[in-house]
Amino acid sequence: MATTPALSEDLLAKYEPVIGLEVHVQLLTASKIFCSCSTRFGDPPNTNVCPVCLGLPGALPVLNRKAVEFAALAAMALECRINEVSIFARKNYFYPDLPKGYQISQYDKPLAEFGFIDIDLNGGKKKIGITRLHLEEDAGKSLHEGFADSAHKTAIDLNRTGVPLAEIVSEPDMRSPEEAYEYLTRLKEIILYTGVSDCNMEEGSLRCDANISVRRRGQKEFGTKTEIKNVNSFRFVKQALEYEIERQIEVLESGGKITQESRLYNANEGKTYGMRSKEQAHDYRYFPEPDLLPLVVDEKWQAAIRASLPELPEARRQRMMNDYGITASDAHTLTLTRAMADQFESAARTAKNPKRVANLVQSELLGRLKAQGLELEQSPISMAGVTASADLVESGAISGKMLKDLYDLCFERKQDFPALYEAEGRPEQSRDTSALEKLADELIAANPKQVEQYRAGKKTMIGFFVGQVMKASKGQANPQLANEVLTKKLEG
Repeated sequence: MATTPALSEDLLAKYEPVIGLEVHVQLLTASKIFCSCSTRFGDPPNTNVCPVCLGLPGALPVLNRKAVEFAALAAMALECRINEVSIFARKNYFYPDLPKGYQISQYDKPLAEFGFIDIDLNGGKKKIGITRLHLEEDAGKSLHEGFADSAHKTAIDLNRTGVPLAEIVSEPDMRSPEEAYEYLTRLKEIILYTGVSDCNMEEGSLRCDANISVRRRGQKEFGTKTEIKNVNSFRFVKQALEYEIERQIEVLESGGKITQESRLYNANEGKTYGMRSKEQAHDYRYFPEPDLLPLVVDEKWQAAIRASLPELPEARRQRMMNDYGITASDAHTLTLTRAMADQFESAARTAKNPKRVANLVQSELLGRLKAQGLELEQSPISMAGVTASADLVESGAISGKMLKDLYDLCFERKQDFPALYEAEGRPEQSRDTSALEKLADELIAANPKQVEQYRAGKKTMIGFFVGQVMKASKGQANPQLANEVLTKKLEG
C-alpha cells in the first residue's frame, strides 16, 4: 500500500484527482499483425521472428485481417464509432527491443472513437468516455536476469515484436482510484465476452498505463499529469494511484510543482518512481506509414463483424433476471464469465427451478471450487450435474444435508453428480411417518424447556426441533414432513 504519510481528510477533500487510463489489449490472433509469425506465448526467445518483425531492409508489412476484425468487434462492444477509413502511422522512438526504430501504430485517424463504459458507483451508474481504440504492434522484451557473470547484461527477446494490440484510451473522467478499478474490471469483462483477447495479465495480454493529476476542487483547468507505466494488476493500479495522489498533493502543498513525467510503480515498496520526462506527440515524429494503404472498414464489413457481437454482460444480466427469476446478485455472479453464463443458461432451461440452480452454484459449487483452487472448467460437477441435484431437492427426494454430503463425495472422488448419485444407490429422504413420529416423541420428551417455549408462543422453536430430527436421522428425514409431524405433536 501507499507509504507516503497519510494525508488528513480535510487535505484530501481540498483536491480532486483526474484520472485517465490507457489499456493495451493483445488480440487473440494466431499470427502477428504484419507477418505470419506465431504469437504463441512462452516459446524460446527469438524463435517466432522473420525479416518483417525484425525490421530488416526491404521487408514489407501485410495487415492481418483477423486483427482488424477483433479490434473492430471490441470497439463495437465499447459503443465506439468505427471510422470507415483509418491510417497507420510510424511512431518513431529508440528502444533496444524495437528493431525498426519505430512502431507501426495509428495516430490522428484511428480505427474507432467516441465510446463509453458505464460503471457502478455507489448504487448508481457513471459513464466513462472512451476517446479512441486503435491498432498497433507490440515491441519486444528486454531480459535483465539470468546472467551469472555480470548483473548489467541485458538480452533482447523479439518474439513479442509485431504482436497485435488494441490500445483503448479513456477520457479523463475518473475521479478516484476506486472508479479506475471499476472501469478496468468492466473493460476486462466486456473484452473477455467478445473473445478477442484472453486478457491474461501474467502473460502481458492486458497492460495498463494510468495518467493522474490533481487540482483544487472547483478548478476547471487540469493539473500537470504524470503517467504510471505498465502496471500489471488492477489492484496495483489502484494502489499506485492512491500513492501518486497523495504524493502530488504533498508536493503542491509544500509549494512545489509537479513534473510531467513517466513513473514506475514498485509494488513491494508501494511507491512510484520517476523514470523519464513524459514525451509529447511531436517527440515521436508521427507520419503516415508509407508501406500500408489506408485501412477501409466499409459498412458491409462492419455489418459482418457486428453480426458476431455476443450479448454483453450487462444486457445478459437483465435478461437472465427476467427469464429465470434470479436476483441481481445471482445474475452478476453467473455472468462473471461468458462460459459460466452459457453453462448456467443451458442447465437452467431444463431445470424445475432455475432459481435453485443459481443458489446451488453460488452456495455449494463455487465455494468448493475456491477452497480447492479450481476454475469452473475443472469442476467435477458439471452445470448439468448441479441441475440434476437441484431437481432432486426440488422434488423432495433428497435434503439439503444429503446434497452437501453428495457434493463432498463428488469432489473427493472427482465424479459428476449423476454418476455418483447412481453409484451411491440413489439415496432418498425417508418418508416413513411412523419412524418420524417415534423420533418426534423422543425429542419432545428430551427437551421440555424448548417445548415450553414453543407452547408459550415462541413458534420459531420449531426450527430447533426440525434440526434435531435432521441431525438424528443423519439428514435422511424429509424436513417438510418432519415439520408437519412436530407441529401436530407440539400443538397437541
